[in-house]
Amino acid sequence: MAVSFPGGPAPAPGADDPLALLSACHGRIARQCATLMRLAAHLPVHGSDAAAQTAAAAVIRYFDTAAAHHHEDEEEDLFPALLESMAGSDAGCLHALVKGLLADHRRLAALWSPLRQGLSEVAAGRPWALPLAQAEAFTEAYAAHIRREEDELLPMAARLISDDALTDIGLAMNARRGGDAS
Repeated sequence: MAVSFPGGPAPAPGADDPLALLSACHGRIARQCATLMRLAAHLPVHGSDAAAQTAAAAVIRYFDTAAAHHHEDEEEDLFPALLESMAGSDAGCLHALVKGLLADHRRLAALWSPLRQGLSEVAAGRPWALPLAQAEAFTEAYAAHIRREEDELLPMAARLISDDALTDIGLAMNARRGGDAS
């Protein structure tokens, strides 16, 4: 575990705390969504300038890698472990939650696809007008999804998933990132 010094930044969570790692990823997703919104305001004034190219490339890179891994972490490891751990009255609630979150993932992917195509144009220095409504729909869908995961999924997972299962999830997350789950 990383050491933190008083007054210094806290270390980022790692694979040894997979639920905290997932939560930290939510913060990074929100920051990338904020960059997307700033880019939507920037493009009509400045076009696909160097700053826009850099921002577009960073947003693409993040959502193509880290955000994709985040969804894989949930779909391949967390959701199955949570469903396996269910007991009593949690069963119906858990199935509905997981089904809803999976539907969110599909909707987010559908919203991302046209954004990604346009952002690729910007990253290459070609003109593209990022439709504000498109950027808003994506960022609002992600914000609602993150709230649901923070308010419902992660607390329920912390309560129901065994320490051994969480260790396994952390190892899978680490492997998915090539040994760098942070």
